[in-house]
Amino acid sequence: MSSVPLTKHGAQLLKDELHHLKTKERQAVIKAIAEARAHGDLSENADYDAAKERQGFVEGRIADLEGKLGAAQVIDPSTLDADGRVVFASTVDLEDLESGDKVTYQIVGTDEADIKLSKVSVTSPIARALIGKTAGDVVGVQAPSGIREYEILEVRYV
Repeated sequence: MSSVPLTKHGAQLLKDELHHLKTKERQAVIKAIAEARAHGDLSENADYDAAKERQGFVEGRIADLEGKLGAAQVIDPSTLDADGRVVFASTVDLEDLESGDKVTYQIVGTDEADIKLSKVSVTSPIARALIGKTAGDVVGVQAPSGIREYEILEVRYV
């Protein structure tokens, strides 16, 4: 697996989820399987089937998180010095040239992207258009409604 870029905050979120799965969820699944086994015949036991399915999901997610964290390239945005260029983990203030709306996005890893929190994936069209640009540049972003143009107002590393 190639390296997985994560912000310092994103890596901590994955570590917290992994800890929860290993200490809480795994134990709950083991208990549910034991209770279902106590009901007798496993061939027609829906509780047992559901618990085993949940166990598969939990163990799969644990393996996924361990793989990502093992291959993680953790980047602390406060230590970046990219000479004002938009890079992974930077926060960018933009103005939509058509509507005049101002938005702020932080460019983050795929696992930590959440548009409600203004965090966009490094693989998203807007992030790909912004990478390498500086304040004052105008970028065109392919949106469902067509090309949208944004001016970069400020690039911050916070």
